[in-house]
Amino acid sequence: MTKRGCFITFEGGEGAGKSTQIRLLKAELEARGYAVCATREPGGDALAEGIRSLLLSQKMPSRAELLLFLAARAQNVETVVRPHIEAGHIVLCDRFTDSSIAYQGVARGLGRDSVATLNDFATNHLVPDLTLLLDISPEVGLSRQQDKNRMEAEGLDFHQKVRQGFLEEADRDPKRFRVISAEENIESLHAKIVQIVLDVLQS
Repeated sequence: MTKRGCFITFEGGEGAGKSTQIRLLKAELEARGYAVCATREPGGDALAEGIRSLLLSQKMPSRAELLLFLAARAQNVETVVRPHIEAGHIVLCDRFTDSSIAYQGVARGLGRDSVATLNDFATNHLVPDLTLLLDISPEVGLSRQQDKNRMEAEGLDFHQKVRQGFLEEADRDPKRFRVISAEENIESLHAKIVQIVLDVLQS
């Protein structure tokens, strides 16, 4: 068992397979005796899930979009993420602060540094211990999506900017990030993720 909580985030463009890999990793870690909490953004509790439904269905100005994402994040951190970390659990989160930087800061043009500052306020300075960036070309990722929400329906140029935003963040913080190709099969990707996570937990 891990002696202290560990916060692991999954990032990547549409169709990267984050939710599938989180589900597989959670099952693997629990089988090894770890206490694991899986959450997502936007979402986590009833209030944040309500914000999620608005964000993914209603068109809105970029600043309003960002502020709603931040509100959902603040709620998730305070009611789900931080309590589990403090209880010594492993928290797996589907998207976190890096998504706001890539989507709103870069692709929406609101500015990387402005979004980073707001993220810091919304999370009360919480930074993941490990971020797994499942990198995928937008063409491949979007082709995997069946029912497209508002974000997924954006044009290819938007999603290319999102990908670039993620890769730039990984370059900024190579100690926290691990970049993995999400274009290989599910089983191979899962095996790589398990090894990376176990190395971090046992270090």
